[in-house]
Amino acid sequence: MKARKPLVVGNWKMNGDLIANERLFTALRSFIDRELLARVDVAVCPPFPYLGQAAAWMGDAGIAWGAQDVAAHENGAFTGEVSAAMVSDLGCRWAIVGHSERRTLFGEADETVVVKAQRALEHDVGVIVCVGETLEEREQDRAEEVLARQVGALASLAGVAVERFVLAYEPVWAIGTGRTATPEQAQSMHEFIRGRLAAAGFADSARVRLLYGGSVKPANAASLFGMADIDGGLIGGAALVADEFGAICRSAAGA
Repeated sequence: MKARKPLVVGNWKMNGDLIANERLFTALRSFIDRELLARVDVAVCPPFPYLGQAAAWMGDAGIAWGAQDVAAHENGAFTGEVSAAMVSDLGCRWAIVGHSERRTLFGEADETVVVKAQRALEHDVGVIVCVGETLEEREQDRAEEVLARQVGALASLAGVAVERFVLAYEPVWAIGTGRTATPEQAQSMHEFIRGRLAAAGFADSARVRLLYGGSVKPANAASLFGMADIDGGLIGGAALVADEFGAICRSAAGA
């Protein structure tokens, strides 16, 4: 058993409705019991409108809930934005920042990701910071260069308690494509990321939980989570299927 307790996070993206969510929450409560949660931390991140529903259904189940993003601003005239204070009010334990879709589709720079992480932490919401290279960057042999830049930008967060800071490596070319890095490829990048955290001033870099996010399925979860520096997963599509998500959580617990 690894010294770091694994974490599995379901990122629902822009999916769900009240009725479908209720069915999924009900199923998750049956697949993920207290015995399993003693060995793995589990969180679900539905769209903003459903955070209250998540709180109502997950509040007594031991499963945490989180936001898929937070605003870089504390408050003000920013129509459509949702602040860290607001998600904190809804009991969110986590907020995802810097997801590749936010970086590529909405143009979020490294500096913006850091500010968003700081806003969340100021309101006692833990952060899951996403990093990762595109297919073009990997084919140009620039993956480590990109990761070094993205992780290096987080230096101002080096003093954050490891319980509140998680890093998720998501090779962009493996998100929603059905492709995934081999366990050895993923481990190599996680090991590199841990080294860059140390270089950025994270004294407890060995204790920071590093998640893999890139088409994780029940069939490949155990081999991925069995790697030395992979401490769980940021799960997309499979998080919307209760038995698949439950199986992934069990694989993490057994790593």
